[in-house]
Amino acid sequence: EKPIMKAIANGSKIVSDIDLFTCSVAVPIIAITGSNGKSTVTTMLGDMAKAAGKRVAVGGNLGIPALDLIEQHADLYVLELSSFQLERTAVLNAAAATVLNVSADHLDRHADIAEYAQEKQRIFNGNGVMVINADDPIVSAMQDAARRTYTFSIKKAADFYLADRDGAEYLMHGENALMPLTALPLEGRHNAANALAALALGAAVGLDEQAMCTALRKFKGLEHRMQRVAEIRGVTWVNDSKATNIGACVAALEGYARKVILIAGGDAKGADMNELTPAIREKAKSVVLMGKDAPLIELALKDSSVPVYAAENMVQAVQIAAGIAENGDSVLLSPACASLDQYKNYQDRGNKFTKAVLALAG
Repeated sequence: EKPIMKAIANGSKIVSDIDLFTCSVAVPIIAITGSNGKSTVTTMLGDMAKAAGKRVAVGGNLGIPALDLIEQHADLYVLELSSFQLERTAVLNAAAATVLNVSADHLDRHADIAEYAQEKQRIFNGNGVMVINADDPIVSAMQDAARRTYTFSIKKAADFYLADRDGAEYLMHGENALMPLTALPLEGRHNAANALAALALGAAVGLDEQAMCTALRKFKGLEHRMQRVAEIRGVTWVNDSKATNIGACVAALEGYARKVILIAGGDAKGADMNELTPAIREKAKSVVLMGKDAPLIELALKDSSVPVYAAENMVQAVQIAAGIAENGDSVLLSPACASLDQYKNYQDRGNKFTKAVLALAG
């Protein structure tokens, strides 16, 4: 029997690194989780806090481990937390927290999506401000009427939302137009949702809205997340290798007005690839598949009428996409799968995509 499991069975108390961190700091913590977008929102919010004059420390599941942040003596901590971290966390009481979204992920570890969502919901333990994605029914169901709450949406009115003003879309807080969506220097409408979530979290702890918008205008995004690699012979190539689950791929596809050529595949981690079919049918003109579970995606698309091409590796996938792309097209690497079947990690996969794309330019 494993010693840790034996200790738990005998009644020993388990204290996680996040519990230790929470007990060691006396200043506000903002906590961020979700299936997709959490690293972007965490980094965005750190930049916003700096722009607002805060001494902020950013980390957790992203970059610097939480316990190593303590020595920075910040007056605000921004933590990205995974479901794995949250399932071991008991005493987190964040000043503001969010579950950005919940989609099928890590089902090789969790019994089902309900159990996965339950672990995510632990981020709301305590009495801080809840920031709720009104567009996600699983997250909306987590709302507590007794708690102070901000909602955000890219589809309807909320506390933070998108609205047309004088023929242009704006990021809104109530009736206040904060900034035009075109001023956000990021690909995809899902990044508008990320920006609204960050604004809501910042507002929850009193950050100046003008300072937050200044940070958003300068935010260039993170590597391997809807990262524009190049435009070659009229074709735009976008690296979204961090899309390691279906929800991330769907969000990337839905950000496009025009159909794209999608490169996808890898290790599906037990997810149902049929959930990918509607977005591909609507937003992809062709699909290039590679990796261990490419046959699962191909099977899911068999009645979709979307052309499917098979590739052995990234170089071949890029070459196939280049052969079918026309002037004005976008080629999107958004695998909907983990990378470990063929690559060291999603960064390695994204770097190989970038290298193969840049080789097209000669």
